[in-house]
Amino acid sequence: MAKIVLEDVTKVYKGGVKAVDKFSMEIDEGEFIVFVGPSGCGKSTTLRMIAGLEEITEGNLYINGVYSNELEPKDRDLAMVFQNYALYPYLNVYDNIAFGLRLRHFSKEEIDQKVHQVAEIFGLQDLLKRKPKALSGGQRQRVALARAVVREAKAYLLDEPLSNLDAKLRTQMRVEIIKLFERLKTTFIYVTHDQVEAMTMGTRIVVMKDGLIQQIDTPVHLYDHPTNLFVASFIGTPQMNFFKGKIEHLTKKSKITLENGNQIDILKSKLARTDIEDVILGIRSEDIAISEKGMEARVRMIETLGSETLIYLSFDQDNSIINNNDFIVKVQGRVDYRVNDVVKVNFNENKLHLFDSITEESIIKL
Repeated sequence: MAKIVLEDVTKVYKGGVKAVDKFSMEIDEGEFIVFVGPSGCGKSTTLRMIAGLEEITEGNLYINGVYSNELEPKDRDLAMVFQNYALYPYLNVYDNIAFGLRLRHFSKEEIDQKVHQVAEIFGLQDLLKRKPKALSGGQRQRVALARAVVREAKAYLLDEPLSNLDAKLRTQMRVEIIKLFERLKTTFIYVTHDQVEAMTMGTRIVVMKDGLIQQIDTPVHLYDHPTNLFVASFIGTPQMNFFKGKIEHLTKKSKITLENGNQIDILKSKLARTDIEDVILGIRSEDIAISEKGMEARVRMIETLGSETLIYLSFDQDNSIINNNDFIVKVQGRVDYRVNDVVKVNFNENKLHLFDSITEESIIKL
């Protein structure tokens, strides 16, 4: 297993383009770390610097305490799985899996034993003689994973390995990778733009934007306590609802007045700051209840998803305008509402998120 430490690691390309800026974290042995963020945020570049496929412009990388900035990729003892599988098209499955072992001069008997062991893990026993072109996308990805696992590396680096698969296969392979992690009990670093993958797979998640770390946390804490507006909006499906407003601080409570005039109270003791006036209120769709009393809202659209329903609502009476007063409520089961119906909603005060409208940082106490 590998403990990987990054100290202010930075990557600057020609022309001064800064892809990663002062990335610092400690990845402990046996952790499943997920780098997540939108395209261009620097997550894959960070992974490639760890692997040795990209030079580090500034900062330090240590693998098991060894300074590794200048180490060749082959000397880092890390295995990598790529988005496009990176299989050799002229080799069959057996030889693709065995390729790295042959480079390391394993005996023919050892190679055969290891290939068949890993083929059994990934259900590839009947495919060993096939070429990659005769495999489905899910089968190719299993071969790519098998080729990485057969090496018994210190850590496994996975760069968006499921992005080329359809939704059903992604779910299946996600489960397989989690099982693989539990079986190997070693360090995994996984890159994805899919926040569902991040939430379901990682022991810790690194949220990135514009080359900068936004937050490093466990999935549950990240969901419940986002440190800024970007993290709050990126993590969670459907996206958190946001409303612009002004806050007034009373003796024990603070009163938030939304743009449409609705008012919501929050305990003053929950706030880390009371020196700002303009705020952005955030609340997740499952933390809004439809009841007999509350704020009036008009139904815009209804999405029935089987076991749950998403109700799109607006505080505005003009149902033709989409603006900052639109929001989504998630309810279990199905509903009898129709478009243009007027309902009443209540926000769970214990689940409110508040952000400084200028800095976009959370002002809720942890």
